[in-house]
Amino acid sequence: MRQRLLNSRRLVVKVGSALVTNNGAGLALEAIDEWARQIAILLGEGRQVVIVSSGAIAAGMQRLGWAARPHAMHELQAAAAVGQMGLAQAYESSFATHGLKTAQILLTHEDLADRTRYLNARSTLITLLELGVVPIINENDTVVTDEIKFGDNDTLGTLVANLIEANSLIILTDQQGLYTADPRRDPKASLISEGRADDSGYESMAGGVGSGISRGGMITKVKAAQRAARSGADTLIASGREPDALIRLSRGDNLGTFLYATASPLAARKQWLADHLQLAGSLHLDAGAVNALENGKSLLPIGVVAVEGEFGRGGVVACRSAQGKEVARGLINYSSIEARRIAGHATHEIESILGYLDEDELIHRDNMVLL
Repeated sequence: MRQRLLNSRRLVVKVGSALVTNNGAGLALEAIDEWARQIAILLGEGRQVVIVSSGAIAAGMQRLGWAARPHAMHELQAAAAVGQMGLAQAYESSFATHGLKTAQILLTHEDLADRTRYLNARSTLITLLELGVVPIINENDTVVTDEIKFGDNDTLGTLVANLIEANSLIILTDQQGLYTADPRRDPKASLISEGRADDSGYESMAGGVGSGISRGGMITKVKAAQRAARSGADTLIASGREPDALIRLSRGDNLGTFLYATASPLAARKQWLADHLQLAGSLHLDAGAVNALENGKSLLPIGVVAVEGEFGRGGVVACRSAQGKEVARGLINYSSIEARRIAGHATHEIESILGYLDEDELIHRDNMVLL
């Protein structure tokens, strides 16, 4: 199963606080340099990489001279604000030595729960990847509250993997991988090399939080693998201190724990679209547009003859034939007001009509399911 990693083009790499901050002693600049070197090699192979990095709060604690992680939300937010500056600078400097640019993106759960923000974040990330930029993502701890926290960056890594339809989620930690029991307490515990991500038995094997710096623990990584599998991504859990860990993992080497998905990303995403979303409106299409969709094409505005309903960007709409039959549904890139204005027009006319261009398509084929 690991051999399919050779064809894994789009990767999300999550690195934990213990690795990024030398267990809270300060930013691990040599480790960040090493990850940048490896990612530069992966980009040279034609892959795309997004980093989800913990460490802002831990780095801020070190800068502020705090030995223990605070509990008060305002203190956590203050530490994140202080630490995020150094964290972003460290990544920027490390990648610059390889001629690569980075982009800082801070997210909250609300950003990915709201469909408009979801599409905006997705468009930005996909554009950055196509430009060869390495996005560095962290939870926006400076504004987060208990109600909107991701809870840990393992979860954030999974949500990002789903957002950009990544093939693989690589979680670098201070452990070798998932063991049959907590190796810190059971000397007989053995490393699990490979298994199905949806195996519920792994939760009982996972240990808890490993240090006062880390927020999650192995249990959050197992749950992250389960969530990633539901959107079709494989998960690898391995030590970030292993030499060339990212390169070896991406090439299918027997390193760490590989928890594989049993559904393809596209199939899982389209099942989600087909079964779990309410419709916000309808687009009535001409015969040419219906034929294009049935042949795997995206929906362009020129094929739309009428727009029904009121919806915003990111709404889930039905695509209907001239007879009113629903032939597809998907996430639309424009609001109902915008869609009415550009319906029946060619893609190159969108900018002149609206004054801007968000996407070439009304609905991209990756965000659409045929019925």
